[in-house]
Amino acid sequence: MQNPTNIEALLQGFGLSMGLIIAIGSQNAFVLRQGLKRERVFLVATVCFLCDATLIAAGAAGFGTLVASSPLALLIALWGGSAFLFLYGLRAFRCALHPDTLDPAGASDASGSAARVILSTLALSLLNPHVYLDTVILLGSLAARFSGASRLLFAVGAMTASLVWFYGIGYGARLLAPLFGKPAAWRLLDAVVGCTMWGIAVSLVRSRVAG
Repeated sequence: MQNPTNIEALLQGFGLSMGLIIAIGSQNAFVLRQGLKRERVFLVATVCFLCDATLIAAGAAGFGTLVASSPLALLIALWGGSAFLFLYGLRAFRCALHPDTLDPAGASDASGSAARVILSTLALSLLNPHVYLDTVILLGSLAARFSGASRLLFAVGAMTASLVWFYGIGYGARLLAPLFGKPAAWRLLDAVVGCTMWGIAVSLVRSRVAG
């Protein structure tokens, strides 16, 4: 199998993480609403980012190493990850055909003390089982394809995507809200997600076939 370069590892980590994180969900709706209200935006975005970064690091350092120690597990992770990305991309394309809208006013309210905001953000970030599948399992197993600095850069790329997204939608909410109240905006976003997922799936398959 060909060894990806450090820059390829960084970009793959960024692209995959960004594709996984930008789907419509309660966490993103919450961050968007806090941004619209301009209430503790930095705190909310920071908690979301730290949760993601911690889980990504755990996956890359722990689960990724476990998978890398077993050629069979690595093979299963590669093909399993490719299949998951294909299905995830397919789901995104289906959503693009039937776009939804996101109403920030419908998100849970967490106005008040910093402690209450932190607890609400942690609940939305960590009580969703999909976050563990995306970060610890999927990103961790795919990180196992890399070694040394490349694996570190894959994790850094994934964390950077989380940082860019959460702070971006938090502080850019007032600009984004009118746009994402329109189905066409979500159609375009889902199409981009689908292309990203399928593109990475193809790169994984090509790396295996080339090997």
